[in-house]
Amino acid sequence: MTPSFSAAPTTKIPAVIVTGFLGAGKTTLVRNLLEKAEGKRIALIVNEFGEMGFDGSLVNGCADPKCSAEEVVELANGCICCTVADDFLPTMEMLLARNPRPDAIIIETSGLALPQPLVRAFNWPTVKPLVSVDSVVTVVDTPAVALGRVASDEEAVAEQRKADEALDHESPVEELFEDQLTCADLVVLNKADLVSDKALEEVKKSLGARLRDAVEIVPARQGDLALEVLLGRDAGAEDDMHARLSHHEAHHAEHDHHHDDDHDHDHHHHHDHSHDDFDSTVVSTGSFTNLKDIEESVAKAMAVSGVLRIKGVVRVAGKPAPVMVQAVGPRVEAWFSAGSEMQDKLVVIGLAKFDLEAVKTALKASEPV
Repeated sequence: MTPSFSAAPTTKIPAVIVTGFLGAGKTTLVRNLLEKAEGKRIALIVNEFGEMGFDGSLVNGCADPKCSAEEVVELANGCICCTVADDFLPTMEMLLARNPRPDAIIIETSGLALPQPLVRAFNWPTVKPLVSVDSVVTVVDTPAVALGRVASDEEAVAEQRKADEALDHESPVEELFEDQLTCADLVVLNKADLVSDKALEEVKKSLGARLRDAVEIVPARQGDLALEVLLGRDAGAEDDMHARLSHHEAHHAEHDHHHDDDHDHDHHHHHDHSHDDFDSTVVSTGSFTNLKDIEESVAKAMAVSGVLRIKGVVRVAGKPAPVMVQAVGPRVEAWFSAGSEMQDKLVVIGLAKFDLEAVKTALKASEPV
């Protein structure tokens, strides 16, 4: 039986951490969650790898109009796992100081972030008495996993492995996927409608063998799940980290010593997954002729070897509303959305040393004003 949010036994504010690989559908899932808030005060913390965090704008521009801009807190300048001490804790303290306090806190991590260090941050003295990690939700790109990938772009994954010739084990991208599964309380098989029933069952079986006992796997279409499925699990994940060690932590625990909950110590252990494997660049663009022009240009940029994702806001000549852009692998989405404060800029995320000039040419890049 699915646990009920209202019946959760904890008196602390429940926090849900939504993690998953690039393009798995985290933002869509969060957007749907906000639309089904049923009057609850849900605070959203959005984080994105790169110089600018566009996911907050996407949620704010596309969710319930009643969700005001001040309810969306964006963290920029690196993923949460690397900026916990500087950004995440002050943000949490700010939310907890509000009157009334939030009924729930949703945190959408970067597609490149390790969940473990973030979960540990909930043990900080100013946070632990008031908030508990209700669940870690890992969103999976089901069609990609069905094809033996962790991301939509198989070529990009292959290039990632080539870039790590010194490694004699799984590539960092695969380790990251492993860590997201290890930390999960709920695994959402998103885009389940895009695979056959047989393929879906095979994905469930394959992932189920890699999960902790009692972790639930649920299929979803366009990130659409009932509120009760996502909230009210009362996992208390911050008190259960010995069962959620990352690949790197498990390796050191086996060969060196047992890792306790000394958080200043733990905070530094995740860096060896190396963000040097990825580049993130903000590209300023000129205006485009129409939506089709945007989609074709972004598709050309996505075809550049090593490019994993493109997202942001651009303009169509003569149109007042900005255009939101999301692209992962072969999928490119562009739509008009009023209310965004960001314009004419795209974040391009890819493997280290991808051909930025080729990307700029495809995107008709202009020099910043």
